[in-house]
Amino acid sequence: MKDYILECCIDRLESAINGEKGGATRFELCANLIIGGTTPSLTLFRQVRKNTNLPIHVLIRNRFGDFCYTDNEIEEMCDSVKEFAKAGADGVVVGALTPEGDLNVAAMKRFIEAASGTKTVLHRAFDMCREPFAALDKAKELGVDTILTSGQKGNCVEGAGLLKELIERAGNDINILIGAGVNAKAIKKVFEMTGGKNYHMSGKKVIDSRMIYRKEEVSMGLPSLSEYDIWETSEEEIAEAVKVLREL
Repeated sequence: MKDYILECCIDRLESAINGEKGGATRFELCANLIIGGTTPSLTLFRQVRKNTNLPIHVLIRNRFGDFCYTDNEIEEMCDSVKEFAKAGADGVVVGALTPEGDLNVAAMKRFIEAASGTKTVLHRAFDMCREPFAALDKAKELGVDTILTSGQKGNCVEGAGLLKELIERAGNDINILIGAGVNAKAIKKVFEMTGGKNYHMSGKKVIDSRMIYRKEEVSMGLPSLSEYDIWETSEEEIAEAVKVLREL
C-alpha cells in the first residue's frame, strides 16, 4: 500500500527524530502524552520544525480531563490555535463536547475560524460522543479534514466494527485516522477488518532515567508513575508499522 498515513504522536524532540527515522509520514505534536496529551509549547514546535521535515499537526487541549469546556477555556484554546497557525502548523487538532455528549458545534466553529484555513482535525473527543454518526455528519458540515478515533472503544481492534462503518460513511469527504493501541500487529488486523489506511501511534518505549542519585520516596506528579521512567518514541516500533503498511 502506497497511499497510507502513519502519524506519530510525540511530546519530545527526541521522539520526533526517532519517528522520522522510522518512516512516519506526519507528526501530532503535544505535551504530556502520559495523560493523553495537552497543548505543547511554541518552543517545542519550533524545535521539531527545525530538526525534522515532516508535516506537524498540533494538539490544542489546555488541560487533562473531559472535553466540556468553559467559555474561558474555549477562548484560551482559540488563542492557541491562532498562535500555532501563525507559526506554520500544518494542522490543529481540536475538539469540544456539550454536557449532553454531542459535538459542541459553536466551539468547533470558533476553532476553525481561529485556524484561518489551517487544516482542522477532530480528536478523540469524538470517541466520547453520544451519537458517532451524528458527530461525523456535523464534522463534515463544518469542513473538518480528519477525525481521530478508536471506534469509541479502548483500542482500535475492539472498535474495528464502528471504524469500518465510519470509513464507509465518511467516503471522500473526511479522513478517518485510526488511533489507540496501534502497532504493527494491530495495523494488520484492523486493516483486514476495516480497510483503513490512516493510522496514529506513539510507538513509545519506556527508557530509564540517567539519574544516578534517586529520591524514590518523592513524587512530583502522579504517585502511580515513576519519576525515573521516560517515554520516548521507538524508531524500531515505527519502522515495523511502516513495513506492515507497505506490505498491505
